[in-house]
Amino acid sequence: MTEQPNGAGHGPPDEEQPQASAPHGDPLAEAVDAAFAGVVGDEDELAADPGDGQAVDEAAEPVGDELAAAQERIAALTLDLQRLQAEYVNYKRRVDRDRELNKRQATVAAATALLPVLDDIDRAAEHGEVVGGFKVVADSLVRVVGQLGLERFGEPGEEFDPNLHEAISQRVSDEATTTTVEHVAQAGYRAGDRVVRAAMVTVLSPG
Repeated sequence: MTEQPNGAGHGPPDEEQPQASAPHGDPLAEAVDAAFAGVVGDEDELAADPGDGQAVDEAAEPVGDELAAAQERIAALTLDLQRLQAEYVNYKRRVDRDRELNKRQATVAAATALLPVLDDIDRAAEHGEVVGGFKVVADSLVRVVGQLGLERFGEPGEEFDPNLHEAISQRVSDEATTTTVEHVAQAGYRAGDRVVRAAMVTVLSPG
């Protein structure tokens, strides 16, 4: 009979036994345990650290300051833009006004060059020579000058105005109650409120 090894064939197969902990007093094992305990402790402290919210608030403060500064800068730039727009509007109005004034002055200057012709027509009319085709041409010329902005003034019987009339002679009459225009030697013309040429007149004054 073959002799079996001690305990063979009677019990369950050998099972893996749990690894025994390091014997007490092993320096390596103690160092590993201490390191593990330190990590766990740090995680707990971080989770419970009340200073995290304060750090977030402190980080948010610079952002708020930058936003306020940016808003102030935008407000300042907006005011500058509004000022520039107002200056541009005023400049454009001034340019348009000056352009219109220059245009009117140029037109009046061109019409003023025709005044000697109008004076000749007036003298011819006094002698009854403005008739027929000549009268048509004369009336057209007077109308064109009026369209260019020149207005004729100076008629007998008007009250004398030194701003409008230039007296070339004066006669005293007991019948006159105010100084008036007796005769118009040369008609006056104005463009708007500006007198282009004063009327040359004889004056009748009260005695």
